[in-house]
Amino acid sequence: MKARIWAAAWCAAAVSLCAAADPVVIAHRGASGFLPEHTLEAYAAAHALGADYIEQDLVRTKDGAFICRHDIHLDDTTNVAEVFPDRKRKDGRWYAADFTLAEIRTLRAVERLPNRFPRGAADFRIPTFEEAIELVQGMNKTTGREAGIYPELKNPAFHRGEGLPMEEAFLEICKKYGYAGKSARIFVQCFDPGPLKRMRGELGSELPQIHLISDSKIQDALVTAENLAKIAEYAEGIGPDKGRVLADPELVKRAHAAKLLVHPYTLRRDEIGKGFASFDDELRAFFVEYGVDGLFTDYPGDAARFVQSLR
Repeated sequence: MKARIWAAAWCAAAVSLCAAADPVVIAHRGASGFLPEHTLEAYAAAHALGADYIEQDLVRTKDGAFICRHDIHLDDTTNVAEVFPDRKRKDGRWYAADFTLAEIRTLRAVERLPNRFPRGAADFRIPTFEEAIELVQGMNKTTGREAGIYPELKNPAFHRGEGLPMEEAFLEICKKYGYAGKSARIFVQCFDPGPLKRMRGELGSELPQIHLISDSKIQDALVTAENLAKIAEYAEGIGPDKGRVLADPELVKRAHAAKLLVHPYTLRRDEIGKGFASFDDELRAFFVEYGVDGLFTDYPGDAARFVQSLR
């Protein structure tokens, strides 16, 4: 009985969120279409461009700090191979978990994609999660516009295997900076349902949670009506790959029937979806035709302007 009451309470909260007047714009890794992803500069630009939420992908260092990187490796988005050429593992990759925060501080963040900000053209650094929060909250104060954060726990199973479990330490940071309760301006996301269930159940977190769903066929079963209802027991929404919505627009309706928000990823102005004549056409399809509650984009300014045009 207690479990049913718990689930019902969260469903009611999700209904309230779904009733929001405007869909939300989530800055994917910051304003990553313009600046190297997961840098303070990219986060600041995302805030200035009108993002409702700014994403931080989180991994842990050897000494337990949470830093903002897209995955557990450093070689794609930093100059680690130049600074620490002998610190790669047998698989040829450099792992954040093998470096202290002090060592991470010596690295430069660089652009991952060749068609965007010139790689190595400026001095960008790797922020901690706390630094990212402080920047967003500082800009909230100076601009008078409240943007939220949208952190993702990256590969919690890997971190636990390295002796760096994520959940408790992550929630402590959230608490430190005032993120608490169902109405907190935060969404906590993860592809792995285990940490989401643990934070909601064992650790008693009331923070809104999003279960991410890739386009892998292995995850097809997650988007049935039955399993979406199960996700609603520990999450307020799903974050499906945008390809899932394009191939199955009814997914949005099934999720809404389960009282779940839908925040697809990732829309890009320089990588418009097949069949769309313009970025605005793609935004219109997701926001208007499919009726999503928000979406991830590398170009938050474009999406924010589009949402404003719907008012």
